[in-house]
Amino acid sequence: MTENGPKIGVMVCGHGSRDEGAVREFESVARGIRERLPQYEVDSGFLEFATPIIRTGLDNLREAGHDLVLAIPGMLFAAGHAKNDIPSVLRTYEAQNPEMKIEYGRELGIDTKLIKAAADRIQEAVDQANKENGEMPISETMLMVVGRGASDPDANSNVNKVMRLLWEGFGFGWGEVCYSGVTFPLVQPGLEHAAKLGYKRIIVFPYFLFTGILVKRIYDYTDTVAVAHPDIDFVKAPYLSDHPQVLDAFADRVQEILDGANVMNCKLCKYREQVLGFEAEIGLPQESHHHHVEGIGTGTADDHSHDHDHSHGHSHDHDHSHSHGHGHSHDHGHDHDHHHHPYPHADHPLGPVTMTKDEKNS
Repeated sequence: MTENGPKIGVMVCGHGSRDEGAVREFESVARGIRERLPQYEVDSGFLEFATPIIRTGLDNLREAGHDLVLAIPGMLFAAGHAKNDIPSVLRTYEAQNPEMKIEYGRELGIDTKLIKAAADRIQEAVDQANKENGEMPISETMLMVVGRGASDPDANSNVNKVMRLLWEGFGFGWGEVCYSGVTFPLVQPGLEHAAKLGYKRIIVFPYFLFTGILVKRIYDYTDTVAVAHPDIDFVKAPYLSDHPQVLDAFADRVQEILDGANVMNCKLCKYREQVLGFEAEIGLPQESHHHHVEGIGTGTADDHSHDHDHSHGHSHDHDHSHSHGHGHSHDHGHDHDHHHHPYPHADHPLGPVTMTKDEKNS
């Protein structure tokens, strides 16, 4: 504690990936956040697969004498990782190191800065396609936004809202959503459906922060569908990455904690309310299920698709401005022997089996 109050540090909590490119891009985002918050020491760490892990970053801040850490999830939407796994890691650390308080911020969510970043990425793709393949009226162009997919319907619905904002903002002829895994429709059936709508150009935009095996597979599936429909111009838009507006939004999330405006959406949260199809997932103990892959390292992305999501229950007495506490029965879609899937529509014909290299129609 300093004379003027606590010594404040910032912790950026990433998901982690076996893809080294994704790790580098996360580190680039962490650098951008540091540049925007020069008044604080900013550290970072990963929930799984990559190093440093979150605990290492917290150790660094504690050893540097920080009394208060403002932790933010490096994620677009609040599903299992942001609502359960990261808070569990933070609360466990705080219990073991009570001299340092940790305040947890919210996900990026629906934000005008994120929409502007997405619009810039889409405009890049439109401009390049016009240059290479000729001008195409926006009214004859369709937008397909690809979300990561979660067993949380609130998170999935946010992808639809992003798509609608972009659709109306640009004036595309049509707009739809598909997902890389866990829910439906997956990328290939989503694009096959889109190809039937009669649009001459389809912009495929992965609404992802970082590269990784999923983004690469989204682009691969786009190529597969494009071969079957040579009369349609399929355009692969770049993902968000370290767009300046994304970095600004992260800095905003830190400031929200200090301002007391750190609010998650609990009205549609399946962990607090009986959301249709997910009524049983309320009140389970909060815990993380990532210890078996914490910090094991990158370099084998093509051999291991750790594309899981989780199902969680809520404890009703949580303060959501600090920690969105949940418990869950975990469902791992990675290539270990974890195939118990709590998603209520796991047998849906258009998903939600995660994209794989070999199963192009799954």
